Amino acid sequence: MDRFARIRNLLKDDFQKIQSSKILLLGVGGVGGFCLDALYRSGVTDITIVDFDTFDITNQNRQIGSEFTGEKKVEVLAKLYKNTTPLHVKVTPEWIRKFDFEAYDLIIDAIDDMDAKVSLAHKTHTKLISSTGGAKKLDPTRIKTASIWKSYGDGLAKKFRYELKKSGFKGDFEVVFSDEPPLCKEMGSFVGVTGSFGLTLASLAIKRLIYR
Repeated sequence: MDRFARIRNLLKDDFQKIQSSKILLLGVGGVGGFCLDALYRSGVTDITIVDFDTFDITNQNRQIGSEFTGEKKVEVLAKLYKNTTPLHVKVTPEWIRKFDFEAYDLIIDAIDDMDAKVSLAHKTHTKLISSTGGAKKLDPTRIKTASIWKSYGDGLAKKFRYELKKSGFKGDFEVVFSDEPPLCKEMGSFVGVTGSFGLTLASLAIKRLIYR
């Protein structure tokens, strides 16, 4: 037996497809960290993670690695998940325009900045999956996946659709969203939802890699 025996049993010959894939994960906070964990444990061996933040104490209710307060998120996670490639940079429209995405089989968007999300969609939508709003919610059973154009009941997804239309975007890509109404006005989050967003992203990623 090896560490991947049970995922091999599940995926059969398709396991080799995910082992040979290159993934770029943008954002490794409450959503992206759990996505990374699931992909790593499932046998994806080539993952590049991009984030500019450091861990602070408010992250400890939902983020993997957040016990290391004051340290760079990507550097902490690269130690926890061996052979992961860390990029400590801020994901901005300018960075997206300059960055070469060609080497990656799949791009996973777990960032919050709307301008960057829109720029990323324009440049990478043919191999993009994206997370919308996991904050201010309590019920992970309300999480869904769909085309960005068919998402509903999610404030961030609504804003995303509006900005995409305004920018003239004509493409399509899958998103993870939730139709649960927000439960607070302040910054609020529950790991059962944000983590489930990340796990759902990982599931979409594995299916996309298998059936590409």
